[in-house]
Amino acid sequence: MKLTTTGAQLIAFFPTKAEKDYCDLSEQCLESLTVSRDIWKTGFHRELVTTVGCGPRCPEQLQVLVVQNLPRGVYVDPYQLASLQQDTGLQVLLDSEVDLEAPAYESLGFSIFVYPTHDPENLRRLQAVVPIHGRYHRPSGSRQGQEQIEIVPPRLLLRADGCQQLLPIAPHVLVDAPCTGHNLSLCKWMEIWLPQDQGHVSLELPVGDQSLVVPVCAGTLLVTLLCCVLIARAIWRHGFLHLY
Repeated sequence: MKLTTTGAQLIAFFPTKAEKDYCDLSEQCLESLTVSRDIWKTGFHRELVTTVGCGPRCPEQLQVLVVQNLPRGVYVDPYQLASLQQDTGLQVLLDSEVDLEAPAYESLGFSIFVYPTHDPENLRRLQAVVPIHGRYHRPSGSRQGQEQIEIVPPRLLLRADGCQQLLPIAPHVLVDAPCTGHNLSLCKWMEIWLPQDQGHVSLELPVGDQSLVVPVCAGTLLVTLLCCVLIARAIWRHGFLHLY
């Protein structure tokens, strides 16, 4: 099985039976993994928070890669991510270019590769906080005033730092993915199959009311005409030069 993306490549493979090094990624470790998601802030500018909890059987040098598909209704700003990487060390890769100005109905979903870091106060927990931004949507005719955006659970990839060989533990498989957010080389990762109830989040974005299009346009046109009349009247009374 082979999985490819534009900016990064994931290749699923199964090593030979001669390889026996699990690199401390035991079944007990994998069973102890938990993934929780949360949305911070309100409005069009949010933060997608991913927290990965590890049990005592997991190696301390465990590295985590979260592959997240984002729908067309939200986007990430690559310039903001580059600034955060310098300031906070956040590492995020994009699989395609992002149009920051396009509305939701002219955009496509894309994937991001997020590298959570260890919590200094709890080495058994890794976390990443990624800023996401809502795109503008078409006005709604239902008068609800909100558009719900569903963010599906992510794919979770693991590897042990310094590990040279790695065997998959069924039903999990091995894939090749970027070692770090710098995207300089590929490493072997174990993709973990998580329960579907882990990591599902959604958010609501304000949208316009379709029923108000006519009165808003009429009001805007009326105000514009009124301003034009007042300006023309001032020019007629006082002359063009007296306005400066």
